[in-house]
Amino acid sequence: MLSICSASHDPFFNIALEEFLLHNRTQDFFILYINDPCVIIGKHQVVHREVNTEFIDKKKIPVIRRITGGGTVYHDRGNLNFSFIRQSKTGRQVDFRLYTKPVIDFLNTLGVKAIFEGKNDLTVDGLKVSGNAEHVFRERVLHHGTLLFDASLEDLKQSIKIKTDTYSTHAVGSNRSSVTNLKGRLRNIDSIEKFLMSMLNYFVYNIPDIQTYNFTKEDLSSVQLLKESKYNTWEWNYGYGPPYTFTSWIEINSKPYYCKLVVRDGIIWESEIEGDEEINAAGKKLIGCRHMYFDILKKLREEKIPITEYEVYRFF
Repeated sequence: MLSICSASHDPFFNIALEEFLLHNRTQDFFILYINDPCVIIGKHQVVHREVNTEFIDKKKIPVIRRITGGGTVYHDRGNLNFSFIRQSKTGRQVDFRLYTKPVIDFLNTLGVKAIFEGKNDLTVDGLKVSGNAEHVFRERVLHHGTLLFDASLEDLKQSIKIKTDTYSTHAVGSNRSSVTNLKGRLRNIDSIEKFLMSMLNYFVYNIPDIQTYNFTKEDLSSVQLLKESKYNTWEWNYGYGPPYTFTSWIEINSKPYYCKLVVRDGIIWESEIEGDEEINAAGKKLIGCRHMYFDILKKLREEKIPITEYEVYRFF
């Protein structure tokens, strides 16, 4: 197995790195990385259903869609991410317990009794500290997970939407759980950097013949290309998600209106805003727009609808 400790905090790069190694290499990898603030959604999720769009826009927190399934997670510099990419046998490829067991064993060496719960979580004292997801590509598996060390639990809470009943969709939903950080629970570990090195050293010591992988210029160029062509695009992060219908009462200029938007590939295909003739007509103009804040704001302003920037977020 080859080990990688990514020096980049760019979440677009690190997510692209995982896919590149999964698709273009045959070796087994163990990877650790720490991302700048971002929200990572599962492959089959609807962004606006899972994410507090207003909060992340104001905080300038990017949303990135990964290739694995599962629910939405928040990353920042207080969150340690780990990945396993391995060759596997057909029929035995999806195995969350297999890949989380060494992580549990590692935490146990630091005095923390973590347990596997549900489908893909690690918990401590009943509180979630790690979410995990997997993706199978031919004879290879990507398993990655989070470890909350000293993440901003307030930003985590604010970034992920709790009320989702305005959305009708077959998309995968997130399992909202109570979470906690590991900082303060670990022996002699008081920084995310020490936590990373401790985990890296544990795996280097416990995995036979593990070696450090050094990137070539071609590797870095390929990962950068994948980052720009896929992970840094609206089409992948927002447009790829499953179709959905958004229905809600919204308020414009202190007057309530009933709104229904049918969205496919991130584009509004049907739009109904019931209230008066002016808003009804303006609502039809949303057809063909992306279901995005600035697109809706621009179109309604063009139609002379006296809507505030705050009120536009009610369309999400």
